Amino acid sequence: MNAAQKLISAHLVSGDLTPGGEIAIRIDQTLTQDSTGTMAYLQLEAMGTEQVKTKRSVAYIDHNMLQSGFENADDHKYIQTVAAKHGIWFSRPGNGICHQVHLERFSVPGQTLLGSDSHTPTCGAAGMLAIGAGGLDVAVAMGGGAYYLAMPKICKVELTGALRPMVTAKDVILEVLRRLSVKGGVGKIMEYSGEGLKTLSVPERATIANMGAELGATTTVFPSDEVTRAFFKAQGREDDWSELMPDPDAEYDEEISIDLSALHPLAAMPHSPDNVAPVSEKAGIKIDQVDPIRQSTRITVSLYFMQFKELRNLDCNIPFRLMQSMENILSSGTEHFSVIQALDHVCTKRIKLNRTVMYFPLAGLSIQQSQKGIKSGTETYFQNGDFPPFQMVQPGFDKDMARLLYGAVHRMVVFVHFWDKKRMATIRRQL
Repeated sequence: MNAAQKLISAHLVSGDLTPGGEIAIRIDQTLTQDSTGTMAYLQLEAMGTEQVKTKRSVAYIDHNMLQSGFENADDHKYIQTVAAKHGIWFSRPGNGICHQVHLERFSVPGQTLLGSDSHTPTCGAAGMLAIGAGGLDVAVAMGGGAYYLAMPKICKVELTGALRPMVTAKDVILEVLRRLSVKGGVGKIMEYSGEGLKTLSVPERATIANMGAELGATTTVFPSDEVTRAFFKAQGREDDWSELMPDPDAEYDEEISIDLSALHPLAAMPHSPDNVAPVSEKAGIKIDQVDPIRQSTRITVSLYFMQFKELRNLDCNIPFRLMQSMENILSSGTEHFSVIQALDHVCTKRIKLNRTVMYFPLAGLSIQQSQKGIKSGTETYFQNGDFPPFQMVQPGFDKDMARLLYGAVHRMVVFVHFWDKKRMATIRRQL
């Protein structure tokens, strides 16, 4: 069996593994976010379920953060109370985006996850069968019911080689999109394998799994190997790790092969994720706005700063923003210093940044609102009084490692706050 078939077989309630036939699978975990969770929990309550029947269900407040009216606040209060009533974990505003937080804190290789968000397959990077579904399906799963779907075909993506400098995991999934299109994954599970996997970290795998949604795929599955084990150990959850590998003689319905060492930096052009072109062919295009790190695309800070350096020869006037929960991204000195080097490069090259704010608190806040909330130290306060202080860094990190907690570029000055004042002095400069 391949890894996807093993996951399905271990949770099969009815049906068989014949592609196209109806199957029902048992769900171990669920997640919701605040733009889809309200209806899911109303439906759960309508079922009369007192306590959720899953191993773990989590309600995240992370998507609808802009408090322009009472509606979002009402939803958030309802979700918080219904979570407490029915035994659901509650992730308050500021904890981070559901896909990233769930991957770090709750993913378990070999388990199933059903989420009311199309990018739920992000957790496939940790060896889970993670599927995005409608709110009613998630409510049924929380009530102990099975999830019904047509048995997908399994498409093997064989990775060889290793990524070259300036090429990232985002380029891997863009290459898959270029080949298969946004409809190429419909009715399929994309399962990645090959020697090239050993060179990809779990966050890099998560980037690929996340954007499997743009393929239309049912989900994306990565094996749980020693790389996965190292990730769980770094998260302090090594006991949750277990191995999940395809059999040596595993069969697949379809196969494609990608040589990682042959990839170049790619970009998705308007107006579709599969309209992919090499970055080198798009040189000279005037750039008006860059959103290089989106919370849901799950690309590490260092890698995206490396891509940002590709703009060094362009005459840019860029509102540049970072919206990312940073608690666990800076997990290694290598990543950290690549961030510093990239910032230093941006400053040195005099890229024209007209108004830039880098911040890591709550999704959906405008640049102006975020600036009002910036305060030196490790906490950010918001003047609207709706949210308590957000602890920007988790206790236990090595304080000797300079931390990119937040920064701002305002009036052509770079401010980056670090624990080490000497390092801060080397980064702050006039552009």
